[in-house]
Amino acid sequence: MTEQQREAERQSLDTQAARLLATTTKTPPQTREITPRWLTRVLPWVEVAGAVYRVNRRLTYPVGGGRVGFTHEGARVRVIPPSLAELPPLSGLGDASVLERLAGLFEQREYAPGEAIARAGEPAGGLVLLASGKAARLQPGPYGDDLVRATLSAGDHAGFERSGPDARWPYTLAARTPCTVLYLPWEAFEALAARSPSLRERLDRHRADLARPHNKHGEAAIAVAAGHRGEPVLPGTFADYDPGPREYELSVSQAVLRVHTRVADLYSEPMDQTEQQLRLTIETVLEAQERALVNDPGFGLLHNVDPRQRIPTRGGPPTPDDLDELLSRRKKTRYLLAHPRAIAAFGRQCNHLGVHPEPVTVEGRTLPAWRGVPILPCDKLPVSQAGTTAILAFRTGEDDQGVVGLRQTGLPGERLPGLSVRCTGIDDRAIASYLVSAHYSAAVLVPDALGMLTDVEVHEQRSTSQNGVTP
Repeated sequence: MTEQQREAERQSLDTQAARLLATTTKTPPQTREITPRWLTRVLPWVEVAGAVYRVNRRLTYPVGGGRVGFTHEGARVRVIPPSLAELPPLSGLGDASVLERLAGLFEQREYAPGEAIARAGEPAGGLVLLASGKAARLQPGPYGDDLVRATLSAGDHAGFERSGPDARWPYTLAARTPCTVLYLPWEAFEALAARSPSLRERLDRHRADLARPHNKHGEAAIAVAAGHRGEPVLPGTFADYDPGPREYELSVSQAVLRVHTRVADLYSEPMDQTEQQLRLTIETVLEAQERALVNDPGFGLLHNVDPRQRIPTRGGPPTPDDLDELLSRRKKTRYLLAHPRAIAAFGRQCNHLGVHPEPVTVEGRTLPAWRGVPILPCDKLPVSQAGTTAILAFRTGEDDQGVVGLRQTGLPGERLPGLSVRCTGIDDRAIASYLVSAHYSAAVLVPDALGMLTDVEVHEQRSTSQNGVTP
């Protein structure tokens, strides 16, 4: 039957026509951009009256190490010269010509899985930079087995802790995957240092720092007498401060919303057009705020993890063993933050192992957890094209020397704490403008407040992984 025939046989008003006289039931404008924003919800927010937050710490001597970067030209790998300043003995070395010459002295070596990059007891003849792959630091156990003391990944280094003609490797460094290594013989390093006053001065300063009394965290020691008897002379001491404490300035996310006054005047029933436009704009600004708290190169959590708190996964996907290692690096870990795909990858590993973690309740919502620590989903954590991401672990609050959010309240036109909306006027085209601003930052009070599990693979694997789990 054709449309014309159906129209001729119709004996009552159809619904299509009836809707012309009816009032429809409408929803407010919906958007898929809104997320739970767990990070901004769980961070304790500190009021920053002067828009600057200074983190004072005890004086710390550099005893750890950062990560170096590499460039790849086909099969050839070269260390990026400025990144060599991430190594503790070279920290603060600003002589670009010396770093360039030093980068040219490295030899490229390839190792297959299972091969020893260095062996315990053998002479430590140089510095090892791991350009790609993963390697395990092994030491003999009390029962004849090798103990995995650490896992190294791209950017890590070994050898600086044992330099000199009589130095020997205290552990075995074995390749877990195919590894590309850049190796610098100590003879070449010392020869360059002999010709470069700036390099020699930096090395001497580093050795002097290591010789000063310090605790296991690298902080200047405070002398304390304990267990003594009688009336011995007690040691005099003082707590030295970091002479250059870090200061965090509040950052900002802003948007200018434009609404034509004709739309606002004539089309604001039953819903206020301006308010709905502001609601959607505010949600977008708040999403940008959380994205910056995670990814900003200055204060973002991803870029403020201490090098000693960066732990690579053992085999790729995040396993219970990996999260145990991450949790063991700090006291009072309050939360884990992970991309939803990383949470799914962890769940798959738990399923294969027959492990079923108990969920926890946070703000009335049930969330996955490990060892009672909630795993908060956050899609602001990036996932690389290779399918890798990171999982953050942190404690919070000033009282626990954790991670805190920073903001200033009492702003003109404040709609939410630290977020304001101000009308900036109406132009000659009758368009009203509203400035939406959110002022915020984040601070890590001590290095071990924040840790990160790196090289987390989120793709489902089809072959046996290095940790023995077969997805």
